[in-house]
Amino acid sequence: MSEEIKKMGRLAFREEGPIWAAYWAEPTTMDGAVFIGSIAMRCVRDPQRKREFMTLMKVVVSDLLEETFGAEALWPEGEQPAPEHERAKDWRPG
Repeated sequence: MSEEIKKMGRLAFREEGPIWAAYWAEPTTMDGAVFIGSIAMRCVRDPQRKREFMTLMKVVVSDLLEETFGAEALWPEGEQPAPEHERAKDWRPG
């Protein structure tokens, strides 16, 4: 019997002035997003460093989800673009 895969949320990255911040958010909104971590923008200008930071944030979230729910996190292949309404650079969690 196969288990149903449920999308519990998403890892969202936002440029906030001099930092790049990672949040755990609901699938369709940033309302109530939880701050996970951040890094100086100058550190992720290099594409390899950006991928490494994104991977680290995935590992952190995966660990938290496994600790909380006892299930392994599954991630989509590649980057998923943010919805258009969330792409403003001045977005801040509510």
